[in-house]
Amino acid sequence: MSSPTLDAPAVERLVAAAVAAPSLHNTQPWRFRLDTDTRTVRIDAAADRALRHTDPVGRAVHLSVGCAVLNLRVAAAHFGWEPVPRLLPCPDRPALLATVRLAEAVRGAPSTGLYEAVWRRHSSRFPFSGRPLPTDLLAELAEAAHLEGATLRFPGRKDTERVLRATREAEWRNRADADRAAESRRLVGSPHSRSLGLPSAAVGPQDALDRMPMRDFGAHRHPEVLPARTFETRPTLALLSTTHDRRTDWLRAGQALEHVLLLATRRGVRASLFHQAMEWPDLRRALDGLPTDGPRVYTQMVIRLGYGPEGPASPRRPVEEVVDADV
Repeated sequence: MSSPTLDAPAVERLVAAAVAAPSLHNTQPWRFRLDTDTRTVRIDAAADRALRHTDPVGRAVHLSVGCAVLNLRVAAAHFGWEPVPRLLPCPDRPALLATVRLAEAVRGAPSTGLYEAVWRRHSSRFPFSGRPLPTDLLAELAEAAHLEGATLRFPGRKDTERVLRATREAEWRNRADADRAAESRRLVGSPHSRSLGLPSAAVGPQDALDRMPMRDFGAHRHPEVLPARTFETRPTLALLSTTHDRRTDWLRAGQALEHVLLLATRRGVRASLFHQAMEWPDLRRALDGLPTDGPRVYTQMVIRLGYGPEGPASPRRPVEEVVDADV
């Protein structure tokens, strides 16, 4: 089975799929370059798109790039290549977070069926119905995370309340921190903005009963700016974790996160990400032991899952803005 031609349109399709990945505050902190001799796509962290106050150690940048790597793998397989990823391939180049070599396709390799979900997946920050997700679907999502080297845990009612309390505390701290509040406020644009960040329509409402700690990107809670709605009383939360907390683990967690999100999208499930507690070391550590009957791990993301409105999508940068000149 011969591989498809790696021409400019093919590269554009692959990179477009990669940049459809989620990133903290839609910062899209990546750069792409193609090594034509080895048919390898290199992905670097874009230092100018990092959040200095919200993400000082760059953990969220690594998660975001991990999500982009997963999308690139899905697209490569869809178009007939066998993707071969490497994480942190050059110790002397810390900004080079990953490479994906496009090898000859394996004859008869099964399709993941996730490619179409790449273009439909986006966060929904609106109320969900509260209808529980089927047990077999939760198991399927957990298996998707496991395939990428991570663990997806679903806390019970008491542990869910602990997660929500930690997220509320983190959200309060973020609003009270002038630097972090200003950092997120700068990333909210007009509904039709194609600039970096989030259009105001995608931010979503606040919970009228203050049960669900939705992020306040503008660091204000004025009703005329943040409309209030009633959210589900018993949300389905998932904790994505790894057994270690190294840079490679962050990148693996990003791939696991995107695999879970694409599969959820394919199954008609909406998702939003609760990253607030991840931004405060003490609150993040408090989640590492949940559920309390499991082993202590390193929590990388809190995911809210459910059935509900799709919500508007955030814009992505054009491919020509995220690739280096020789791609």
